[in-house]
Amino acid sequence: MRRICTICARGGSKGVKNKNIRNLMGKPLIAYTLEQAQASQLFEMIAVSSDSPEILDLSRRYGADLLVERPAELATDTAAKLPVIRHCVEEAERIAGKTFDCIVDLDVTSPLRFVEDIQGAVALLEKEQVANVITGAPAHRSPYFNLVELGNDGVVRLSKSLEKPIVRRQDSPQCFDMNASIYVWQRAALFESPGIFNADTRLFVMPKERSIDIDDELDFEFVEFLMRKRCAS
Repeated sequence: MRRICTICARGGSKGVKNKNIRNLMGKPLIAYTLEQAQASQLFEMIAVSSDSPEILDLSRRYGADLLVERPAELATDTAAKLPVIRHCVEEAERIAGKTFDCIVDLDVTSPLRFVEDIQGAVALLEKEQVANVITGAPAHRSPYFNLVELGNDGVVRLSKSLEKPIVRRQDSPQCFDMNASIYVWQRAALFESPGIFNADTRLFVMPKERSIDIDDELDFEFVEFLMRKRCAS
């Protein structure tokens, strides 16, 4: 099976300024994802998509096989990620002169993942022969017990209710937080499905300590703390 890894890193960032190339323990953030992709030994090609020349230059230095310049319309604050991944794959296939059977997208803002997580998510897709695999961690809050919504009438209600109310969180149906770390697709599913979820989408479970997605400064501090702790041990 021909596999490609896509890494999509836009230049602008509001939550954390220049987060994709921000220094994290001596390396730009994107370097961790590039090194993990290489260490997995799964991919014929590792392609980085960006609108930033600086990000593309750093990606080359840290081992990217292909640099894809992202069109302006796919680099806005409101641009969805799926079209960006599709564009990256199409450019890679055009340049390589071949198609890829399996597409794996790794998010730059999830540097705490293990190489084994990437390998495990890909193995799950190929073993089950499903359309796609997403990753997530056991949820701390449950929509059946302690996750609420505020209605237009100002009343607070549980996000999801059951015929028999839950009185202990441990009795709630198992729920997971999507951690945005790893997405794995069969090629047809990536290009033909309108969204992430398909009839046979599978979940690869990762522990909470490897599932932090950097979205703001506090997330960055958590990741740095955990990475220092990991290095110390």
